Amino acid sequence: MKALFSPRKAALALAMVITFSLTACQTAVKKVDGGAVVMQPSSPDNLIERELGEGLYEMAYLPAKNALYVASAQGFKDVSGGMIYRLDATTLQSTGAGHFDLKNFGLISEPDGSALYATNSLDGGISKIDPENGKVLKRLMFDDKNEKGLPVGTREIFLHDGLIYVGGTGDPGVIWVVDAKTLTLKTRIKNAGKWVTGIIFSPVSDRIYAANGSGEILVINPRNHKIEQRLTAGDGQDYQFLNMAEDPATGRLFVTNNSKAKNTLVFDERSGKVIKRLDVGDSMGIKFNGKRNEIYISQLESKKVLQLDGTTYEVKNSWSFDRHPDNLLVSPDGQTLYVTTRPDFNQHHSSKELDGVARIQLN
Repeated sequence: MKALFSPRKAALALAMVITFSLTACQTAVKKVDGGAVVMQPSSPDNLIERELGEGLYEMAYLPAKNALYVASAQGFKDVSGGMIYRLDATTLQSTGAGHFDLKNFGLISEPDGSALYATNSLDGGISKIDPENGKVLKRLMFDDKNEKGLPVGTREIFLHDGLIYVGGTGDPGVIWVVDAKTLTLKTRIKNAGKWVTGIIFSPVSDRIYAANGSGEILVINPRNHKIEQRLTAGDGQDYQFLNMAEDPATGRLFVTNNSKAKNTLVFDERSGKVIKRLDVGDSMGIKFNGKRNEIYISQLESKKVLQLDGTTYEVKNSWSFDRHPDNLLVSPDGQTLYVTTRPDFNQHHSSKELDGVARIQLN
């Protein structure tokens, strides 16, 4: 296994291929030779997008290093292992790449930037990685199997109070609770519905929320890891919840939905009831930005990222992509939005094009 965050000539040559494939407000674009493609200075929005690699998934940002890390599963046909790319968070230029024997999907970091944690979904495990040199510090493989005898996939990963919560995409799903320091399994939260997807912690309720494909939001006590409630839309319709975001100032929980309804739900955390349905179209990733009181939604099918007012829910702006925008990440200062984008797939779940990463300077 090669796991060093050192630029290699071949990888760097590929990673330095940068393209611009989104438009906003029909403003002009300018191509800069040998570097990123950016909006002209007169543009109201500073946008950069570049091609990076195959199978890009979640991102992590380390402010002290001004570094954006991007997890990659690489290809799924005749390709083993995956990567984690390290980019300059301002320019999106490559500053390193780690090569791993397992494919990487979910990605988070320690608050102090001392470690990265990646989910290795196909193998049913997680890895703790040194962000400086890319070495795998520890690895934990779960022994849970699905009905076909294959490992239950590890999807979302979330860190709270020294514990890592990992969502399992089985039916029924499971949430593994892991000690972050030792990377040892503490307990399993079973019967978590079909395909555990998003996981967050709410300072409003002091509870862990976990979304699933059964249309439930699990309310979990972080002290005893018991499921205390299962919130639903309450209208008898089919929902497949994906990702969540929270506005702690108002106690609102935003949940994207992959069912036929193609909408985003807003729950009141205190009552557990849906207080608003955002009929903005298909929704995948979602982030709430308290610094700007804005909501961001990625639309995989519509190839857009929406910017909504956090109070009125009106769409303030949108960015259209040639690729399909997927995962979102907001910088700690609330002024930058990062997006992973993926090309069209063929029947083999592969593409001749590379996945991309975009940086949107919010104005």
